Parts: sequence; structure tokens; C-alpha cells
Amino acid sequence: MDRSLRAARVATYIYFVLCGTLMGTWVVHIPAIEDRVGISHATLGGLLVLLGLGAFIGMQVAGPLTDRLGSRIVVPAGGTLCGAALILPGLAQDPWTLAGALLVFGFCNGCLDVSMNAHAVHVEKAYGRPVMSGFHATFSVGGVLASLVGAGAASAGLNPAAGMAAMGAVGVVIALASARALLPAAESPGSGSGSGSATEPEAAPSVKRRSTTGRVWLLAVLALMVMLCEGAANDWSALHLKDVLGAPASTAAFAYGTFAAAMTLGRLLADRLVARFGSMAILRYGAATAAAGITLVALGPWMWAAFTGWALFGLGLSGCVPQLFSAAGHADPAAAGANVSRVAGLGYVGMLAGPAVIGWLTHLVALNHAFVLLTLLCVTTAVGARVLHTEAGHTRQSETARSGH
Repeated sequence: MDRSLRAARVATYIYFVLCGTLMGTWVVHIPAIEDRVGISHATLGGLLVLLGLGAFIGMQVAGPLTDRLGSRIVVPAGGTLCGAALILPGLAQDPWTLAGALLVFGFCNGCLDVSMNAHAVHVEKAYGRPVMSGFHATFSVGGVLASLVGAGAASAGLNPAAGMAAMGAVGVVIALASARALLPAAESPGSGSGSGSATEPEAAPSVKRRSTTGRVWLLAVLALMVMLCEGAANDWSALHLKDVLGAPASTAAFAYGTFAAAMTLGRLLADRLVARFGSMAILRYGAATAAAGITLVALGPWMWAAFTGWALFGLGLSGCVPQLFSAAGHADPAAAGANVSRVAGLGYVGMLAGPAVIGWLTHLVALNHAFVLLTLLCVTTAVGARVLHTEAGHTRQSETARSGH
């Protein structure tokens, strides 16, 4: 079992890298596809909403399917579909075909995203210690890999369709080849025998389920706030240095790089910190650190303050989303997929809304002052981190009840 569990963990890493690489491949080809299709930035922004809509729908479909069919079926299916769908944006010839391509690709990506996170919850539970943040760190590695491959393909003169088809084909092979190492449904937590249910009253499961659903939606609201902050940083960090502090474009680009590097580093370290201090502490103090960082960005008039602030913002946010996903999955292992889909779906809405909300606020205040909204969201998340204490206590009580006889 130890060997199979290690293999399942490695396979989960592979699927996270795969998901990040496939999405990153689309991102690095956006400029070329925009030029070929002949659309404006504004039109592209509207089409990207369809990508998000497709992902949201895919998440809601894949979550319950993962609970019903098992990760070993849904995860490779999602990876295969996502790899195959990657070619579609590269083949688009006009705004209408690009719209359809993004809707389908978003749907497939959402299926892979939720199913692999649900499987990660099962792996984490089987390990008996935090491993979720490490999985999310490898997603970022996939984005870096996509940028390197995309740069190489561009220098070799490959058109977007050929480059995306090649990457998609590799993705399909990897998705299918890694499937056997995933945990079977029968070994997933929550799918075993109901040995603990005999000691509980008949009415207890329904009461417990309603309580769990309420906590999961609280986790989803926190995910929305955290991922809204992430989305805002993705689109506005470089523009902040350029437009507010007057940095040249080459220097401004390092603002996002600083944020992303700090987030990746934080996720590589977060599992050890969670094991020592607990998930509630990581969410609370991480959100507080992010609040301090974005406040420094909003109010600091110096370049060094901006870079320091973006680094603190990324470092603070790095461990937040993995803890929320993990808590949702562990809240009810038998419905891990459905619960993760709720948290991931609402979080994805926040990720898409973040850039738009900040953009709207710039009509009222300066860009750096608009970042104060992110400070408020981070502070609210830090205050709301206590929901993880409730989840941890509930999980410990359940496990004690099962093993007490």
C-alpha cells in the first residue's frame, strides 16, 4: 500500500503539472491567436468570460461524477478531454469559432481541475499529513513549462495550431499513461464500509450533512475573496509599477514575476508549516501577511516598497487556497468531489472578477488606492479563518468515533 500510495501521489503531481501546462499553453498563444482572428482586446476580454463560464460548468459536473465514479475514471478522462480540446482555440478562424473553442476548452479544464483536486484530498487523507499545497505548487511549475515550450515553438516558427496540437497530444498520452497509479474508488476515503455508522443515530447523517454544507459554502466565500485577490494581482501588478510609479515596461514585468515566484515558494513550504501550526493558522496569518503586503503596494511611493509588497502578497496568499480546497474535501469524504467543486467554482468566479472589479474602481480612484479593496478582503479572510478550526475539530471527532471501538 505504501508503494501504491507513493505512486498515487506522484501521479497527482503529474496531473497538476499537466493542468497548469495545458492552460499555460493557451495563455502564451493568446497574442498570436488574437492577431489571427482579428479581434480587439475588449472583444478578447468578453470571450475570456466564456472560458471561465465553461470552467465553472465543468467543475460542477465533474465534482459529483468524481464522487460517483471515482478519481481513476474522471481524472484521466478530464485530462484527455482537456488535451484534445487545446487544439480548438488554435484552429479558430473568427470570433464565433473562438468563442465555442474557449467554452469547450474551459469546460474540459474545469473537469480536470476539480477531479484532480478531489483525488489530492484522498491522497492527503491516506498520507495522514498535509500535502495539498505541494500539488498546487506544481500547477505553477506547469505554467513555467508552458512558457518555455511556447517560446521555443515561436522561435522555431510553429503556428499556434501546430504548437497547441503537439502539446495537446502529449497531454492526452500523459493523462492516459498516469491513470493506473491513481487511487481506485474502493480505496478512496469515504468509500469504505460504514463501520462507524452503526454507532450513530439514523437522523445524525442528515443533520451532519446540512452542517457540512453550510461550512463548505463559507469556505467557498473565502475562496472567492482569496482568488479575487490572486486574479487582481495577475492582471494589475505590472500596470501598477508602470502607471503609478513610472517604471519602464521591462522593470514593471518583474512585479508579476515577484508575486508568482513568492506564491510558488510559499506553496512549496506550506505543507510543512500546516503540519506544525495547523491549516487555520496558515489561512489566518497568510491572509494577514497578504493584507500587509497589498497595503504596502497601495500606499508606498517607492519602487522597493512595491516589490516588497507584491512579494508579501504572493507569499501570504500562497497557502490559502490549498487549505480551503483541502478543508472542503475532508468535510465529507464521501462527497469530496462535490464539495471541492463548490469551493473551486466560486473561487474561479472571484479569479475572473478580480481584474474587472479593480478596473471598475479605477474609474473612481487611482489604481493603487483601488488595491485597498484587496486589503479589506484579506482582513476578512483572516477573520473568517476560524471556519477551518470548526472543520478540523469535526474531522478529529469523526475519526476518533470510528477508531474508538
